[in-house]
Amino acid sequence: MIEEKKELLRIEHLTVSFAQYEKRSAKQGELPVIRDLNVTVREGEIVAVVGSSGSGKSLLAHAIMGILPANAAASGSIFYRGSACGGAELKALRGREIALVPQSVNYLDPLMKVGRQIIGETKKRQKLFGEADQGKRQAEARMRDLLGRYGLADEVADLYPFELSGGMARRVLLLTALMWQPRLIIADEPVSALDVTVQSQILRLILRLHDEKKMTILFITHDLNIVRRICRRVVVLYRGEIVESGLAEEIYRAPAHPYTELLLNSAPDGDTAASEKAVADIGEGVPAGFRGCFFYPRCPKRCSRCREARPEDTMVAAGHTARCFRLM
Repeated sequence: MIEEKKELLRIEHLTVSFAQYEKRSAKQGELPVIRDLNVTVREGEIVAVVGSSGSGKSLLAHAIMGILPANAAASGSIFYRGSACGGAELKALRGREIALVPQSVNYLDPLMKVGRQIIGETKKRQKLFGEADQGKRQAEARMRDLLGRYGLADEVADLYPFELSGGMARRVLLLTALMWQPRLIIADEPVSALDVTVQSQILRLILRLHDEKKMTILFITHDLNIVRRICRRVVVLYRGEIVESGLAEEIYRAPAHPYTELLLNSAPDGDTAASEKAVADIGEGVPAGFRGCFFYPRCPKRCSRCREARPEDTMVAAGHTARCFRLM
């Protein structure tokens, strides 16, 4: 029996909603985007969070980082290394203990050279490396060491973002997160919109980082096939709810939820453009006040019960759960 590693991050009953005005009314209501979400990440593992656009993956990352939009309301609990974290605690962890690799390369400042962006804010540099010139030299040395270690030439530090290829820009985003030696990396679609060759390079880089540094990684993606060979556990999101979670080998061998089956069968391995198109939410909405399973309009295995109530988690195997009435 494999011994469970120590818990690093635990999220309990997280709900994120946005205020919006109701149709033909001045009355303001709440639009839930993430609903009662529970996730645990243990030290040194790679956990994949998988779902189509609009499923709440990036919002989950932003909630963990404490950078939700001002019009978002969040409830639930976030624990890091066993301690409960509110806004102030998440801010203190951000960038040092927990780092985000954002989805878009547009997060890079087009008017700032790459090296300065990797090193980051002066105050943060001084906390890690010390004051004045010595600290600056140490930070620059670490930045150049990271460039060389992960396949970028020293000269890249003096380039602007528009001078980088897509693959180089993704590496720079990753190195910016690594600069402060965090315990947890949240990688939000790190290989999206890249060709297969560059995808493979970035995935190998992430695996190398995990192997060398024992880094804990929360890997967010729409493509279940991409993380097949790198993740230990998988969490599948649909419209802000976890519909299936468990050990990767178990989910790939025997997916229990129809949406997970759709994700696995959506496209050939590596064809992310076709995969994203296939699993996109194609607009079969549910009416206001709908009480059933949100996947009901698209589900090929639906029954009348699916329309009347929302299924609870069902244990499929040890550590493997799914929400589907077919399993009850």
